Amino acid sequence: MTTTDTVLLIILTSLLSLFFILCIALTIIIIKLINSIRRVVEKAESVVESVEEAAEVFRDTQGKLAIIKLIRNIIKVAKRSRK
Repeated sequence: MTTTDTVLLIILTSLLSLFFILCIALTIIIIKLINSIRRVVEKAESVVESVEEAAEVFRDTQGKLAIIKLIRNIIKVAKRSRK
């Protein structure tokens, strides 16, 4: 093995080691990013669920309020007709 071959071998080994280290670091960063995105998605799903529940409660309350408003209007009309 000549000196040129040894130098090329050292350079290629160094570059390959650097490449592997960068790949490992990039993989770790991607895994952390995916976990972070997963947490954000879970929180968004819980927010959507709570908004849906609030909308259901509002829908139920709106039906009850319509009946109350109808009764109140009937009472107002009855009071007006008495006067």
